[in-house]
Amino acid sequence: MKATLKSLRETKANPAVSIFVKTHREHPANDQDPIALKNQLKIVEERLTNEFDKRTATTILDKIHAETKEYNHKYNLDTLAIFASVDDVQLIRMPLDTPERVVISNRFATRDLVRDMASAVHYYTVVLTRDKARLIEAANDRVVAEFDTDNAKQNNMEGIPFPIDNNGLYTTGDGGSDRSANNENSYLKEFFNQVDKSVQELWGEHKMPLVIVGDVRNISYYKEVCDRPENIIATVSNLTELEDGNAQRIIDGVQDAVEGYRTSLHEAALGEIDKARGANALSTDLQDVYRAAFQGAGETLYVRRGYIQAAKVDEDAQTLTMADAAADGVTDDAVGLIIEHVINNGGKAVFMPQEMMSADQPIALVTRY
Repeated sequence: MKATLKSLRETKANPAVSIFVKTHREHPANDQDPIALKNQLKIVEERLTNEFDKRTATTILDKIHAETKEYNHKYNLDTLAIFASVDDVQLIRMPLDTPERVVISNRFATRDLVRDMASAVHYYTVVLTRDKARLIEAANDRVVAEFDTDNAKQNNMEGIPFPIDNNGLYTTGDGGSDRSANNENSYLKEFFNQVDKSVQELWGEHKMPLVIVGDVRNISYYKEVCDRPENIIATVSNLTELEDGNAQRIIDGVQDAVEGYRTSLHEAALGEIDKARGANALSTDLQDVYRAAFQGAGETLYVRRGYIQAAKVDEDAQTLTMADAAADGVTDDAVGLIIEHVINNGGKAVFMPQEMMSADQPIALVTRY
């Protein structure tokens, strides 16, 4: 997603059409999604027809209709984003809420999406039982997808694709014998080792942290055989119906653990800010932050949650001046622009609770040099 948004942000087109449609994950709510999509496409058609020449409008509309004609609403998340130009159309399902709207400009409307994605904790949840392993991708408290045979990320995997069944043979014998218990423990560890090989293969593509769900024994065995235990940010051992339970219910059940991880990130961030300040590698003035971010010097940007600032931006002069949002030539969210520059130049953004960053210092940038 980050790579896609970066590519979209760097694209210049005339016109660049951005369409956002509210969608639903489950039946029967998603029955209304085709109508919502049709309504937004009608707005696009009217605007393109009225604002651009016939050839341009027809080319873009034909591309959009070709991509949406067979669109399957069964797999909808919370928002369908469509980015279209005369050269290309991209449809993206997103696990976040955005206002329904159509934006036509010379750049795609990605700023809100970049901000939302940067503020999310994105992670894999590995669900373990003695007989089965599942893998669920989530962002904050929402399921992005559960890995199954239809998930394109598992195409051409060397490891076993999820869900993974434990087809090993248990030598149970006398249930009370140490030998039979040791055999079963050995089989479980081997099974979890196979599971971890698949987890690590997928992790290698996306580098997301892991939440492990299972009973105490299974979690312990998985951590023992895991190739990268340092990637495990939390474990949860009190959930039930793990083999066939609803994926969203499982994600709901790990939120306390995810919030604990988020809190630890915030506490570590305060230490990093103090460290950078001591090393004269911290910018807190909005103009200085913008210039450093624009030049690619930003390593980590810390932003007070909810902080938005209108400003007049001059890219040629690399200046940013705070202004009234209603004035001509003013960017209504200059902070979002800074976030984009930092991320697009290989840095990261961390959103801090309001109680941890004061109103008089709502932004801080740790610089590389």
